[in-house]
Amino acid sequence: MLIREAAADDWPRIWPFWHRIVAAAETYAWDPGTTEEDARALWTSPPKRVYVAKDPAGRIVGSAYLTPNYGGPAAHVANAGFMVDPAHTGQGVGRALAEHVLAEARAHGYRAMVFNAVVETNPAVALWASLGFTVLGTVPEAYDHPRHGRVGLHIMYRSLD
Repeated sequence: MLIREAAADDWPRIWPFWHRIVAAAETYAWDPGTTEEDARALWTSPPKRVYVAKDPAGRIVGSAYLTPNYGGPAAHVANAGFMVDPAHTGQGVGRALAEHVLAEARAHGYRAMVFNAVVETNPAVALWASLGFTVLGTVPEAYDHPRHGRVGLHIMYRSLD
C-alpha cells in the first residue's frame, strides 16, 4: 500500500467515501448533510496535512489529515482524522494510515496526539488502543448514534516521545 501526501486532484476520489461515512452518522461528529464544498474545507484546509492510501491497483482507499490540535504554547499537540473507504475496511488500511500519520507527527515536531471526539462505539477505538492511545475521559451521552442511541464521546491521548 502506498501512502503519500494528497494532491488537490485527489479530492474527487476521497469525497465518495467521506460522504458515505459522515452521512452514516456512526463515527464522526460532523453534520451528515455536509455539502461537498464544506467537506473539502473540513478535511483539507490549512494547516492540515492530508494523506491518501492507495491500493496496489492505484485506487484511493483511505485518507487522513494531521493538524495542530491547539495553537500557541500548546501547538506541539497534534490532532488527526482518518477515513477508510467502507469497501476496504478490515484490510489494514486504517492501521497503515495511523502508523504513517504518527510517524509524520513526530517528524513535524509534535510531542503528543489527542482525539477530541471518538464515538465510543466506533470500532477504531480498539485500533487506537492497540497503537498506545488511552481514553482520558468520556463525555456521556454526547452523541446521537443512529443504531445505539445516545453514546459517549471519548477523548483519547498518546504521547509521541
